Amino acid sequence: MRELSAPLLLRAYAAGIFPMAENADSDELFWFDPERRGVLPLDGFHVPKRLRRTVRSGPFDVRVDHAFRKVMEACAEPAPDRPKTWINQDILRLYTELHDAGHAHSVECWREGRLVGGLYGVALGGAFFGESMFSRERDASKVALVHLVARLRSARFVLLDTQFVTAHLGQFGAVEIPRREYRRRLALALTVNGDFGGVDQTAAVEAYLAASAQGLPQDSTQTS
Repeated sequence: MRELSAPLLLRAYAAGIFPMAENADSDELFWFDPERRGVLPLDGFHVPKRLRRTVRSGPFDVRVDHAFRKVMEACAEPAPDRPKTWINQDILRLYTELHDAGHAHSVECWREGRLVGGLYGVALGGAFFGESMFSRERDASKVALVHLVARLRSARFVLLDTQFVTAHLGQFGAVEIPRREYRRRLALALTVNGDFGGVDQTAAVEAYLAASAQGLPQDSTQTS
């Protein structure tokens, strides 16, 4: 794993495998291929009413790919609910290389010039592999997640992989599916040409919130 490269990492994602370190100080990486995989259905994403109001009020300046490395470093910081992190120096290096190559992206929340929340992940075909998120202010990571989902739907992505399901993700509709079913959805997603960069973010979020608030069928190519 010491010789793991960005191209090899992409091939691993295409096979349903992802790397993690034991902790930030570890000099080793390990492959993971869970028997049950976490996914957040893009056609079943739940935005609570209070969060919808927060997103509409625009408390943050939401940016995409403005400070990818800073987002990763913030995700790697210890937190009360996460005293240890799996993001070590090799992870930082590899995903920064993926970002430079156009395959890894960040969604960021800023306030008064300060980075206060965000998330990052890897885009491949019509699949987005969510890696980590952080929040330094209330709702910052949640707002970033809503913006991510709106962007993915607008860009015709069909799979949002969360790796595992946490209580935090469960409130938005994340579910676990068997490995075989995950690989089936992944194979379909890899045939889709998602365009993460070709999105009008403001329009995408407004359209998504309007449709979800009214309970209207939302245009999507989500696989089932």
